[in-house]
Amino acid sequence: MDEKSQEDWLNRQLREAAPYIDDDGFTTRVLQKLPAARPQRQSLRAAILLGITLLGSAIAYTLSDGGRFIAVEMQRLAVLPSLWLIALALASGILVMAGGLIAAISKTRQLQP
Repeated sequence: MDEKSQEDWLNRQLREAAPYIDDDGFTTRVLQKLPAARPQRQSLRAAILLGITLLGSAIAYTLSDGGRFIAVEMQRLAVLPSLWLIALALASGILVMAGGLIAAISKTRQLQP
C-alpha cells in the first residue's frame, strides 16, 4: 500500500471507530491512584491584586494633582472647533477598530494548525 492510501484508510478507521474504547477500568484505576488535587488559595491572590490595584490608583491620583488634568483636558476639548472633534472621534474609532482587527487576526493565526 502506498503511504497516501494507508493514511486514508487510517483516517477512515479512526472516524468510524466507537467514541469510547473499553479499557477494562484502566482509566478509573489510574485516576484513583493519582494524588488528590491541592486546593489553591485564590482568595489570597485576589486580595493581593486588589491591594496593588488600589495602591497604584491612589498613587496615580496623588501624582496627577487629584485628577485635575481631567478637568483641564475637558476644557481644552470644549473650545475645539466641531470639525476637529469629528476628526478626533473618527481617528479614535479607526484606531480602536484596527486594534480589534489585529487582535482577531492574531487569535485566528493561533487557532490554525
